[in-house]
Amino acid sequence: MVALALAGVPATAGLTLAVALLAVGLMLASFEASRPALRQLMPTAVLAAVAAAGRVLFSPIPNVKPVSAVAIVAGAALGRRSGFAVGAVAALVSNFFFGQGPWTPWQMYAWGLVGYVGGVLGEKGLLSRGAVLYGWGFASGLVYGLILNGYHVLGYVQPLTWESALLACAASLPLDVTHGVATVAFLAAIWLPWGRAIRRVVAKYDL
Repeated sequence: MVALALAGVPATAGLTLAVALLAVGLMLASFEASRPALRQLMPTAVLAAVAAAGRVLFSPIPNVKPVSAVAIVAGAALGRRSGFAVGAVAALVSNFFFGQGPWTPWQMYAWGLVGYVGGVLGEKGLLSRGAVLYGWGFASGLVYGLILNGYHVLGYVQPLTWESALLACAASLPLDVTHGVATVAFLAAIWLPWGRAIRRVVAKYDL
């Protein structure tokens, strides 16, 4: 985004959207290429459905969404690719309620990335530390916001200058912080009970 914008490429918004679509497509294709059995797909599908339903349920409260927290838990318990799939699918499915548009691939990419990083941190055993878990939970709201802000700035802010880009990001900062704080709250509520339940399923069915 930044490189194309600095180069003054006229089709920056369209080109970066194509890259986001490609990234989402490659990650989901990678998940499919691993040929997961049905018993492996079910926990991922269920968590994606829960995340999507949670987003709809909490829609009356601006930027209070459980999607990031559920994606992080999925990534930590089921692996990075499952974390990405949960975040991406939750964004796609919930937008049948909120409305599809050019923002959908960016939301899929952003929430998928949140789950993927959660999986990476989980594989390294870092999420057992509260500071890392809640730190990434809070930061995920800012990362999600930064990616969506980039889409908004490139697609709709004219003329595009550093000042206009910073003003657009500053305007969304309170909402991004709210998203991060809400993710921390959701993680505090679901991390231990959901993590234990998913690990029992993984162990029982040898996932």
